Amino acid sequence: MRVWPAPDYTRIALELDSPLKANQRLLTDPPRLVIEMEGIEADANLRRMLPRISADDPYIAAAQWIAHRPRVSRLVIELKTGVVPQVFLLAPVAAYRHRLVIDLYPSARDDPLRGLLDERTRGQSPQAAPDRLADMPRNQGHADSGGRSSSASRAPQKPSASPRIFTVAIDAGHGGEDPGAIGRNGTREKDVVLAIAQLLHARISAEPGMRGFLTRTGDYFVPLGQRVGKARRARADLFVSIHADAFIEPHARGASVYLLSERGASSSSARWLADRENGADQIGGVNLAQRDRELRKVLLDLSTTAQIRDSSKLAGEVLGALETVGSLHKSQAEQAAFAVLKAPDIPSILVETAFISNPDEERRLGDPAHQAKLADAIFSGIRNYLTRHAAAARGSTI
Repeated sequence: MRVWPAPDYTRIALELDSPLKANQRLLTDPPRLVIEMEGIEADANLRRMLPRISADDPYIAAAQWIAHRPRVSRLVIELKTGVVPQVFLLAPVAAYRHRLVIDLYPSARDDPLRGLLDERTRGQSPQAAPDRLADMPRNQGHADSGGRSSSASRAPQKPSASPRIFTVAIDAGHGGEDPGAIGRNGTREKDVVLAIAQLLHARISAEPGMRGFLTRTGDYFVPLGQRVGKARRARADLFVSIHADAFIEPHARGASVYLLSERGASSSSARWLADRENGADQIGGVNLAQRDRELRKVLLDLSTTAQIRDSSKLAGEVLGALETVGSLHKSQAEQAAFAVLKAPDIPSILVETAFISNPDEERRLGDPAHQAKLADAIFSGIRNYLTRHAAAARGSTI
């Protein structure tokens, strides 16, 4: 059993040798979720498996196993607040056996845009935030190098004397049940990329006229569609997903940058990487029925030509900056059908910072000083893009 608390939800994952039948009941007085499972004995060994519930878990107060009848046990989760539970089974994949997943979502979801607003209005009067949120215009389409809007269907933004603020969604790949690639010495991709993402967030948030938004802030899993959805709800101007590559040959090395393709992958290696990254939902574990509904709401099958054009410019600037830190695996940005890059109205790139499967690069990826250099390089590329290509691009005015 594993527990993964996150700001958006808490996940409990039970890994088993064989599938089981389970059903759930949500009770209200007091609030608790009861999961009844056939084929499990609630003995002392099982009770000892209960992971420690953190006192600051936003949803779970306690959990216990109760023997209901022979070979039927109940997991009773005492709740701190109202939740919307999702309980589903996952077939074996990668290093995992059968899994029963229990996701506890709050009855009312948090708004990432309000979280960003709270960061900027902290210290102001409590009435200031809602007023400014209501007055905030929708982001406009990106402009091309001549200053023309690339999204003609959007209404023009009203002139404002307030300075333009560019929001960058920073996406640390993998997390929680999905460790990503693992180096020979045990370095996990999910840990390295989160550290780099947090450093990049700090660089961006300290820059006047810019703010950063993290799609995940800790060690928990975020489905691919939700990563894109979070960026769109935060009205991000740019989306940067950070990863650490792996390959079957240990000598592969260097950084790469990828963007979305409408016409297939630019190389067989790009296609292979996209397939592997797109498999994160399967490894991290998603409720397929819920995912399909979210994808219909958030993603388009094909992105716009303007999004890919702007993504290419951003990728070129980030590649140039990464070359100052170390070698490049590819000197040109590559393209493939990455699900996490399919926001139709946000220039989006995926940065493979290095090959964690290369022992030398694995060692450097684990070095905080090198992580800081990578974050600085990505930040430099983003800033160069905004300076050279996006002076008239969209942005909010809070």
